[in-house]
Amino acid sequence: MNRSKITVLPSVAVAVALATAACASIMHGTGQTLSITSAPAGATVSVDDQVVGVTPVSTKLSRNDPHTINVKLDGYQPFQLRTTRHMDGWLLGNIVFGGPLGLVIDVVDGAAYKLKPSDIAAQLARTNANARVENGSLYVFLTRDADSSWQKIGQLEHER
Repeated sequence: MNRSKITVLPSVAVAVALATAACASIMHGTGQTLSITSAPAGATVSVDDQVVGVTPVSTKLSRNDPHTINVKLDGYQPFQLRTTRHMDGWLLGNIVFGGPLGLVIDVVDGAAYKLKPSDIAAQLARTNANARVENGSLYVFLTRDADSSWQKIGQLEHER
């Protein structure tokens, strides 16, 4: 091998590495860990209908799609939240280092995104009251035991 090939090969290797790099994939990967807590603790957590544990719990989720998180505890109203995904700042690193191929890789594997919220704190409400809408009418079901944290907004009067 002649001297000019020895000088060119490392330069070509560096150029290929930079052209195929995916900045967001390298910096934080395709998954994101979410911390999920509840008050009271001990609630069952499911993500996309798959049980992941009991609060407090941390779970690693794919950045590629939004996720539906459910927190349930007997005697309490269920809590549900849908994460959203937003563009991650590391994606801009592809302008300098990764090039178009790095940009495509980050978008396809989900590394181009970050999930929000990143931490979830579910405040579970007691099930002393329930409501549902049926055929355009609101039905409210109350129990005799009031929660001391409730705010009084009205009172039913006996019709004469």
